[in-house]
Amino acid sequence: MEEFHKVRRLPPYVFEQVNRLKASARSRGADIIDLGMGNPDLPTPKAIVDKLCEVVRDPRTHRYSSSRGIPGLRRAQANYYARRFGVKLNPDTQVVATLGSKEGFANMAQAITAPGDVILCPNPTYPIHAFGFIMSGGVIRSLQVEPDDGFIPAVERGIRHSIPRPLALILNYPSNPTALVASLDFYKDVVAFAKKNDIIILSDLAYSEIYFDGNPPPSVLQVPGAMDVCVEFTSMSKTFSMPGWRMGFAVGNERLIAALTRVKSYLDYGAFTPIQVAAAHALNGDGADIAEVREVYHKRRDVMVDSFGRAGWTIPAPAASMFAWAPIPEQFSQLGSLEFSKLLIEHADVAVAPGIGFGEHGDDFVRVALVENEHRIRQAARNIKRFLASTAKQPNNVVPLTARR
Repeated sequence: MEEFHKVRRLPPYVFEQVNRLKASARSRGADIIDLGMGNPDLPTPKAIVDKLCEVVRDPRTHRYSSSRGIPGLRRAQANYYARRFGVKLNPDTQVVATLGSKEGFANMAQAITAPGDVILCPNPTYPIHAFGFIMSGGVIRSLQVEPDDGFIPAVERGIRHSIPRPLALILNYPSNPTALVASLDFYKDVVAFAKKNDIIILSDLAYSEIYFDGNPPPSVLQVPGAMDVCVEFTSMSKTFSMPGWRMGFAVGNERLIAALTRVKSYLDYGAFTPIQVAAAHALNGDGADIAEVREVYHKRRDVMVDSFGRAGWTIPAPAASMFAWAPIPEQFSQLGSLEFSKLLIEHADVAVAPGIGFGEHGDDFVRVALVENEHRIRQAARNIKRFLASTAKQPNNVVPLTARR
């Protein structure tokens, strides 16, 4: 039977191949150290859980909620932006709660995309940035760019060679997967360019609070006039270790927020009200929970960079996010990221995310997530050290099992 049109537009899910191999290894009794999926392992702070438990006992909160977010939650998000970025938001017209930033991106794509609309998207990038628009009938023009002096020229070329002219530009800094961080000066240049060329900016700021070395990443909305063309997405998943709670936000331009809100009103009734109340409680806190989460990831980052480096795999220290973007060791570079990821599972009991899953320009890298404790990270480094030592002695024995046919 022929696949449906939208399903045909989606390529095979690269990560599923790694997941199957991981599950197979575990079924054989292997102790797989999973540094692949960006699934935070830290518990949600107790005060947030306690607030959820308190509110859920009130049966009035068990009814349908508000798709765009209860007023107290939207006010809490607006207050967070005022404290953290100095950005003033109207909680009634410039803030909408989403079921995580991923859902927010996908529904924004549905709200604004006409068939054939062109979207400028960095490559590599988090898959929903591209595929949310592809599923909505859009066309992606990939840009192999970093947040530096080469960004604007690359976007200019993208516009020059796109018919029709691009509708929107995706930004994601701190980046998933590359962990790159943008400066406020960079955002100023991009906003000026977008306004000149009548392009919407959609910024994913999910990792705004997971930063190291004392430099908080800025918001694009800090740029004067950015509100005219920008919507920014944030998530509580990483900031407060609330991934399963599915709580995020879109904030910014009123017209775009109104479009997203209207689409969402047809699709969902919003998150469970006690979750929204607990999320508001978290946002209104003193920041101690955020600082604690950040410090855990900071220590893990340092342990990973040090232990993997001593194992023979040099990994650049990320400035932010919960990921390291690691070049494939030179002796395996010809394999590509998917086959190298399979090797690590088969021979080192370590799972990582192949860079090809984030776009073709990511195939020389793998993404390593800081989602295991320091002991397990050191254990992963020891496993990798043994693997690298064995391949140095017997280089012909490193073909992935899946390729030995």
